[in-house]
Amino acid sequence: MGILLLLVGYFLGLAIFGSGIGGLIIALVVWLVINLVAYFQGDSILLTMSGARKISRDDHPRLYNVVEEMKIASGLEKMPDIYVIDDPALNAFATGRDPNQASVAITSGLLQKLNRDELQGVIAHEISHIKNRDVLLMALCSVLLGTIVILAWYASRIMFFGGVHGSRRSSRGGGQAQLIILAVAIVLIILAPIMAQLIYFAVSRRREYLADASAALYTRYPEGLASALEKIAASPIELKSANRATAPMYIINPFRSEGMGASDLTSTHPPISERIRILRSMAGGASLVDYDKAYRQFHQSGKGVVPASALIGAPTLPARQLEAPEKEPERIERVRETSDLLWKFSDYSLVNCECGTKLRVPTKFKGDSIRCSHCGRVNPLPAAGQKSQEERI
Repeated sequence: MGILLLLVGYFLGLAIFGSGIGGLIIALVVWLVINLVAYFQGDSILLTMSGARKISRDDHPRLYNVVEEMKIASGLEKMPDIYVIDDPALNAFATGRDPNQASVAITSGLLQKLNRDELQGVIAHEISHIKNRDVLLMALCSVLLGTIVILAWYASRIMFFGGVHGSRRSSRGGGQAQLIILAVAIVLIILAPIMAQLIYFAVSRRREYLADASAALYTRYPEGLASALEKIAASPIELKSANRATAPMYIINPFRSEGMGASDLTSTHPPISERIRILRSMAGGASLVDYDKAYRQFHQSGKGVVPASALIGAPTLPARQLEAPEKEPERIERVRETSDLLWKFSDYSLVNCECGTKLRVPTKFKGDSIRCSHCGRVNPLPAAGQKSQEERI
């Protein structure tokens, strides 16, 4: 992609300004400016665009504990920030320029639908993107792709509507060379964005495979992620806040109609059915070696997806067994805690009545007490600036 960027800049500089060096300088300046913005503000921009809101341990203890477990399992030095997106779609992504400044974001729909093992699989997948530096890699790739697209778009307008440098001298013997340069520039304008995007998609798909392998290693339970992917694939709801620029960041393509029917070359993610089959073909193992072997068997190829350096000396690890299936009360509590979080997002506070009822009170409520609709008991409201008993706990 870097070579494509330099070629586009050089030939467009020749065609438009009569100087290939001038075109290179412009291409590198545009790339540098966009790269600096993406490096220092890319995570904030992505989180803002997605409508994600940061939470603490008290807001959702189960999610916080799962992220903490996967942080320890992966060996990350710093706990990533946790964000929740109020959206019924099932999806998640990770962002941040390095492991010391990273975030994971998941939708409320995912919190409600996945049990603990499945949630571990998804969080482990996202944590592995941070650990493996995929977040930074894809940010750099997207910046290169965006720069190539921007240069090609503006160059096409300048060339076709503003004329080509040197066209006035074509009658003095330089016309044939100018036409060759123009032809090369036009070809690059058309092909460079397409080629760069195909490279971007290929890199994205390969890193998704590696994240699945790492998730199986961190959780020691490949079935957890496989089951989560099944539930995510079965959901027909599209993520409202996603767009084509941010789509590769998510655990699956948020545009369901495109993700299901897209070919391998034009897809940001591997087919979900393929990812599930590979995870379930790990023959009771949970190591990178087991995943790479399952990948080779599925594709019937001698070329794996895990880097050879990561396989050298890597032990084979048995997958852990499912301790106990989730019970109905646990599922109800899972939905309830997510619902409580969304009420808090909407500026409602929670008051626990002695009868067990949770009373949701808007922050603009003027009274100093509220009556329980179930038992009739009058519950005092915490004074402004004071935390409720639940918040203190």
